[in-house]
Amino acid sequence: MPAPAPAAGPRKPPRSVTGTRLWVTVLFLFPALVLLGALVVYPIVYSVWRSLYDADGSGFVGLRNYGDLFSDHQTLTAVRNTAIWVAVAPVVVTALGLIFAVLTERVRWGTAFKLIVFMPMAISMLAAGIIFRLVYEQDPGQGVANAVVKSVHDTFTSAAVYPGARPNPQLGALKSSGSGSFTTAGTVHAGTPALLPLVGIAPNRLPGTPENAKTATAANNQVTGTVWLDFKLGGGGTKGKVDPGEKALKGVKVEAVKDGRTVASAKSGADGTFTLPASADGARLRLPGSNFAAAYNGVDWLGPTLVTPAIIAAYVWMWAGFAMVLIAAGLAGVDRNLLEAARVDGANEWQVFRRITVPMLAPVLVVVMVTLMINVMKVFDLVYIIAPQPSQDDANVLALQLFLSSFGGGGNFGMGSAIGVVLLVLVLPVMVVNLRRLRREKER
Repeated sequence: MPAPAPAAGPRKPPRSVTGTRLWVTVLFLFPALVLLGALVVYPIVYSVWRSLYDADGSGFVGLRNYGDLFSDHQTLTAVRNTAIWVAVAPVVVTALGLIFAVLTERVRWGTAFKLIVFMPMAISMLAAGIIFRLVYEQDPGQGVANAVVKSVHDTFTSAAVYPGARPNPQLGALKSSGSGSFTTAGTVHAGTPALLPLVGIAPNRLPGTPENAKTATAANNQVTGTVWLDFKLGGGGTKGKVDPGEKALKGVKVEAVKDGRTVASAKSGADGTFTLPASADGARLRLPGSNFAAAYNGVDWLGPTLVTPAIIAAYVWMWAGFAMVLIAAGLAGVDRNLLEAARVDGANEWQVFRRITVPMLAPVLVVVMVTLMINVMKVFDLVYIIAPQPSQDDANVLALQLFLSSFGGGGNFGMGSAIGVVLLVLVLPVMVVNLRRLRREKER
């Protein structure tokens, strides 16, 4: 006869996976849930609701703000620039971080190098923006970037002798002949000194210590002449003639041209005189534009064309250390036996890097890429600080447009909320991909 079943006792309260009572778990999670709801859930819901109303929130406009968002030129520029940021910045930062992480394992001073590369992460976006605003200054005397560019340029290209100088149009002795050059109206001959007067420069702005100009001496078998500044402080004198006290223009290149071909050339001396061989007889004298070209002042880094790449470069400078540290941590966990086995089998360093190191670091590289993609969608500080007002519209991004629409004088909180919702929608796919990846790794 089967034994009677034991009497059922009182039912125990449900417990969580860890063995803790459910109400205790809820009690401990409640403060975090309240903060999450107040700081995340409520702002998202309110932004979606507010995006359906007009600027001051008094009238319901439905999806009109979203329609205006994708039809406004300024906002479309922000969308385009945000796409450029997402496509370029994470890739460049991750690539540099990977290169730095691999190379620093092979040098003795790798730790010091990592410290130097990571140091910009300790600087706020505000401070970094101010630093790079100074770095990109147009004036080579202030901007480091243009100081370097100008130094390299001047190493390979001769600077203009007298930028801004030009002939006096009232005299008609010299006429423009294209590309900034000037040519005599008539031909020159041996025995008759040529006079090439120029204006456009103040005598006290001439480089060095210029000498007084003098009329060239006539020569029967040579073409001579004078290049001088046909102006002196206080006025006086006769235009087109070398007057006492007028300054010589030293180092001006003079070419003798016949039938469109240069047959001779010379440079003016300290007293402004020059001498050409007999082959110049009957030629026209030309002063090339290289004598008068404006001084090279570097690159307009913060102009409409280069402002976005320049700001991305500042971002790369800040975040390359972040990528390097994470990738270096992943690299430390790579099995060295695999690398040595590949080298023993005849693989060179590039093959080891491409076929073994990079595939084994793929999970870490994905983490870095996803983190940076989310981060660049929210970039605001660098663009707002580095881009000057004339080119800020060309460097605009969605996060900056959100600020400008809502708080930067626009006062359109409906449009600002719509931009915030769009940013959330753009970030969500990246977050979903990241969560799925984390779940797959956890299941392994």
